[in-house]
Amino acid sequence: MAKTIVVKQIGSPIRRPAIQAATLKGLGLNKMNRTRELEDTPAVRGMVAKIPHMVKIIEERG
Repeated sequence: MAKTIVVKQIGSPIRRPAIQAATLKGLGLNKMNRTRELEDTPAVRGMVAKIPHMVKIIEERG
């Protein structure tokens, strides 16, 4: 089974650069306090690292 991480949106994309809003959308998040379970890949980790003020890693599974 592949490793996964649970990511929660903690910040709003309002008044943020468009690239940050697009990164949120790419992670599958669009509303406050939503969570997603994503595969733990370097691409996903990089996206999370670009917007640490808007998302938080809740849990690492696997």
